[in-house]
Amino acid sequence: MKQPLTFFAAAPAGLEGLLEGEIRAMGGHNARRSRSGVSFSGRLETAYRVCLWSRTAGRVLLKLAEFPAPTPDALYAGVRSIRWREHFSPDDTMVVDFTTSGSRITHSRFGALKVKDAVVDQFREACGIRPSIDRLNPAIRINLFLLRDRAVLSLDLSGHSLHRRGYRTGGGAAPLKENLAAAVLMFAGWPGTARAGGALLDPMCGSGTIPIEAALMAGDVAPGLLREYFGFQGWKGHDPETWERLVEEARARRDAGLERLPRIMGCDTDGAAIKEAAENARRAGLGDTIRLERRSLGEPLPPFLRPEGPGLVVTNPPYGRRLGNTENLGPLYARVGAFLRKNAPGWRAAVLAGNRRVEQGIGLAPARVHPLYNGPIPCRLLIFKPRTRFPARDAAPRARAPGPVPSTAPPSPGERMLANRLRKNLRHFGRWARRSEIDCFRLYDRDIPEYAMAVDIYRGEKLWVHVQEYLPPARVDREKAETRRFEALRAVREVLDVPESRIFFKLRRRQKGNAQYRRMAREARFFEVKEGGLRFRVNLADRLDTGLFLDHRETRELIRRMAAGKRFLNLFGYTGTATVYAAHGGATRTTTVDLSGTHL
Repeated sequence: MKQPLTFFAAAPAGLEGLLEGEIRAMGGHNARRSRSGVSFSGRLETAYRVCLWSRTAGRVLLKLAEFPAPTPDALYAGVRSIRWREHFSPDDTMVVDFTTSGSRITHSRFGALKVKDAVVDQFREACGIRPSIDRLNPAIRINLFLLRDRAVLSLDLSGHSLHRRGYRTGGGAAPLKENLAAAVLMFAGWPGTARAGGALLDPMCGSGTIPIEAALMAGDVAPGLLREYFGFQGWKGHDPETWERLVEEARARRDAGLERLPRIMGCDTDGAAIKEAAENARRAGLGDTIRLERRSLGEPLPPFLRPEGPGLVVTNPPYGRRLGNTENLGPLYARVGAFLRKNAPGWRAAVLAGNRRVEQGIGLAPARVHPLYNGPIPCRLLIFKPRTRFPARDAAPRARAPGPVPSTAPPSPGERMLANRLRKNLRHFGRWARRSEIDCFRLYDRDIPEYAMAVDIYRGEKLWVHVQEYLPPARVDREKAETRRFEALRAVREVLDVPESRIFFKLRRRQKGNAQYRRMAREARFFEVKEGGLRFRVNLADRLDTGLFLDHRETRELIRRMAAGKRFLNLFGYTGTATVYAAHGGATRTTTVDLSGTHL
């Protein structure tokens, strides 16, 4: 199949950005992330590369068809329209994965049964025999995703989930999935540290997933190289020559990469875990390259790691859900913080924390926070710079969104309600703005009490979004308030299809004195926008207000109609937008007064 094909690579919650970067680097075209992964186009070789080399993907799907399926009969007919004998034979085994959301067909097992019936009925009529079902190791895995009564039918090229690299023997009581471990390392900057000759330590390594993924990454080892089977190998469209060429290329890169592997070490207090980690490392071909020791957090680093050089500490401590309990976690997290301060003061650190109640016991202030999911458990990846501590709790305004907006975590009912309101407002106000030739308008203003925010649109050369959250009262739980904040920002990003880099977030609270006008940033980036046939420059980052009060538009228009032939005095004029309207309306003279020379 030489022509461009359409694919979809599924990813766990929060990893879509990393996966999109991987796909683009492998030659995927038109890569576009969504809530559950990244769609892209390319030739079959591109999909093979993603299956072999992606460290974050879960599955790679080849799109076969897309069709409306509001009823079981429509679903059956759409699946039946595919020429299945071009993809596999009746002697092969198959299985169907079916997912439905917002559709009239609500039962996934019933939907999977209709898909299976359509396939096997076609084979039975054409060949007299039908494929059998194998739920564990099928030759062909068919995937159908039904969203709002529209079906996307695909072949699963990956087979088993791609996080199964092939080196894990057991995984311990609460294993970390391999693709999540790889994402943690990528967010923490391990590839750059490894290239600089830095070391890596996981002081609570368990079955060794983080050190092994770190070695595979630093050694340029394709994560799929150990897998014995991929889904495309049972497919009639498989190109064995292309696949073997990619595998040979990967083997050559592995042999060269492992020659320059940096120092990597894993420790744990559990001797059985260290034994299992050693076996996993051996199966991964890394038995002699990773140091694994039984060692407690209180012990100093061994000379093997040379802590005076560059390095990275990465760990995934217990969450108190499946391992341990919350009462024991406080002292444990405090020991993690003490370990970082004592043993590796010049190193960066990353901690995947799954318990918000105890994570501050680390005693270090994260420079960045990445919301992630370890299976169904919401986590926060805390990235630490050396020698930083928690600041005093402060509700000061912030000019950027508070960390990345999680992309694929399941939306709550409140978030869905907010997204629907944003879409409704966008349809209504968007038409009005286009008719009125207005680039800037307020899209949302505390319409839903639980999401107390104002969302303003500024459209110049690009679309910019200005979000202001009204400070929640003290009685509102801080964790719940932060969850709602992330939900709101994610809804804004998804509905408006705008990247996080063009969302400006600020926290509004009751101001005293000149606090409202204090500087929040020094980006000095101005964007030109239009309103009422006039042009204005706005600054979305540096101060709480942008220079153009959108809720004063009617007042400005009234001034323009009244100003003809009059002298106009604008007291406390801020950036003088009303003065511009007055001058345009025919004022003979204007005077604008403000206490701030910057604004004047």
